Formats: sequence, structure tokens, C-alpha cells
Amino acid sequence: MERDKNFKEVNKKEKEKKQDMKNEEKKEAPTASLEKELEEKEKELAECKDKMLRLAAELENFKKRVEREKMEHMKFALEEFAKELLPFLDNLERAISVAKETKDMEKMIEGIELTLSGYFKTLERFGLKTFVAEGKRFDPNFHEALSVEENPDVEENTVLKELLRGYTLHDRVIRPALVVVSKKNQSEDKKEGGQEESNA
Repeated sequence: MERDKNFKEVNKKEKEKKQDMKNEEKKEAPTASLEKELEEKEKELAECKDKMLRLAAELENFKKRVEREKMEHMKFALEEFAKELLPFLDNLERAISVAKETKDMEKMIEGIELTLSGYFKTLERFGLKTFVAEGKRFDPNFHEALSVEENPDVEENTVLKELLRGYTLHDRVIRPALVVVSKKNQSEDKKEGGQEESNA
């Protein structure tokens, strides 16, 4: 009887011991799992960091390449334009040579006019255009008034003369036309003012 009792107690203790061990294993299992997960996350983080550094380096290289290409483009952007203008320089040099050798001014003027006409057409192909100012209403966006003149035959603020041509590049004014603008005759203003007063 005593022996059975002892046996049961030993058995009970062994069962409790086994249960404790299982509980410990259960406690250790999540810890091991968390540690493994942490290791994986740290590995992922290291990979992401490495990828980010590589992308940052690639972006920096891309920026440098774009800047280099931009500088090259700016350097040689006018190359085609310059090539198109060379024949006109050649023609003007020929005109000067001819003028020195001959007295035929009419032919020389005709040659210069043809050169100038071709020059303007080439400029237009590249977006550079001139605009008519004379006879138009004065617009400070397109015109720069050098002086004003009284003129009873035209409306006030009308461009009477164009002293220097104005130019636009792709519809943007790069040089306003230098102009003379009309103003009302002061004696007429006085007459009109006097009439208004007498009518009052």
C-alpha cells in the first residue's frame, strides 16, 4: 500500500516534471520563432538598405549624365543654326569684293537685297520673326517709344515711324520695335477745351 502510494507520488512528480518541461518548451518555441523572424527582418532591412544605396548611386549618376548631356546640347544647339547662316556671310563678303572691283551699285544692291531676303527666311524657319509696327496702335509689349510727334491726321498713340525693327522668337518678344508715337495737337486740345467751356 505504502509502495503504491510512493509509486503514485513518483509518477505524479514525473508527470508534473514532464508538464513543466512541455511548458518550458512552449515558452521557448515562441521566443525561438520571434528570434528567427527578427533575423529575417534584419536581413530584409540590410537588403533594402543596400538596394536604396545602389538606387541613390544610380540616381546621382543619372543626374550627372543628364547635366553633362544638357551642357553638350547647349554647346552645340546653335550648330545647325550657325551652318544655315554661313552662306549669307559668304554672300556679303562676295558683295563687298564686287563693290571694290566694280561701280555697278544697282547689281550690288540687288545682291544684298537677295541675301537679306534669304537671311530673313532662314531666321523664320528657326522661329525668329519680325513684326510690323508702323500704323499700329502703340503697345508697350511690342514697342518702345523713342519720341512722340504731333500729327492731326492719325489717332493718338499710333506708331508713326519704325526706327528699329522688333523681333519675336517663337511668339515671344526678344526685342521691341523702336518707334515714334503720335500725340494730339495741343492747339486742337485747347480749342476743344475752349468749346467745351463755352458750351458749359
